[in-house]
Amino acid sequence: MDLAVTWRDCSYLHDLMQQPDALSRTIGGLSGEHGLDHLAGALRSGRWRRVVLTGMGSSYWSCRPLYLRLLKDGLTPVMVETSELVHYERDWLTPDTLVIAVSQSGRSVEIVRLLECARERCEIVGVTNTPDSPLATLSMVAVLTHAGAEHTVSCKTYLATLLALDWLGDLLSGQDREPLLEQARAAVEPMRGYLTQWPAHVEELMPVLEGVADIFVVGRGQSISAAGTGGLILKESTHYHAEGLSAAAFRHGPFEMLSDAVFVLVLEGDARSALFSRKLVDDIREAGGRSALVSTTTGGVYQIPESAERLRPLMEFLPVEMLTLALAAVKDREPGRFERATKVTEVE
Repeated sequence: MDLAVTWRDCSYLHDLMQQPDALSRTIGGLSGEHGLDHLAGALRSGRWRRVVLTGMGSSYWSCRPLYLRLLKDGLTPVMVETSELVHYERDWLTPDTLVIAVSQSGRSVEIVRLLECARERCEIVGVTNTPDSPLATLSMVAVLTHAGAEHTVSCKTYLATLLALDWLGDLLSGQDREPLLEQARAAVEPMRGYLTQWPAHVEELMPVLEGVADIFVVGRGQSISAAGTGGLILKESTHYHAEGLSAAAFRHGPFEMLSDAVFVLVLEGDARSALFSRKLVDDIREAGGRSALVSTTTGGVYQIPESAERLRPLMEFLPVEMLTLALAAVKDREPGRFERATKVTEVE
């Protein structure tokens, strides 16, 4: 089967291939943004006692690296799904809280409700791809990702959001943002090189995935963002059961599920998690499961391009996307085509 012909009109595949260009647009938009420096001064002066990071789905998971960054900077970040924030954790919405709300569309039902709840309670920085959305127009400040239109499953908007939030972390810390943007510019073409090999990547994965019923994507630290979003988009784009979680949590229960029908994609992560990750791959295989390690040295589809360490969450998401294509091919269905869900969730 020639997938390039079969999927020539596949919107999801087109979105995947456009990710390097989307990232370039994000870099361009952020490099021209110079009006937000007052946020760093306000944060450091004690105007806000805490920072709440919120979103739904991939927008929620994209907050993980920024959460770790703010924590390392000595701040008090909180990461909470928007649905929980507006219904059960409204006590966070106080004048001494800065809310960073993330939504690709900027108009999902939970984000709209947050804007209503937060009115006169706290200030919101909105991170979105949609300049005329409620999140962009009603927030105190809007950070736009400029990723371009996305037709189905979150991919290029997710990567653009990761970069925008990393840039926002530099801004809030009072650091020069240009080094990050230079590192991101250097990552664009290696990313494109990886993606253009998608037919070979899918061909490599298909025999590995034959007979698989359950998929896990696991990681630690920053890599939890790719794991969480990976579990989400695997379900959306392939209709396989999939779950994304921390690699440590996988040993606390899900490890019992291991069999030849279970595939676990382990994200190696940074130097602190690498040994744990490699050991987990070995233990999964020894227990009868299937597993592979995503790293810069693994080889084939699992080898991500070299990049700055802080950009690893962007790069390690690429093999997850190749998994979605291969699983769809195994099931002989078009990847990323919604049958029940919609691009923007409008019902609670």
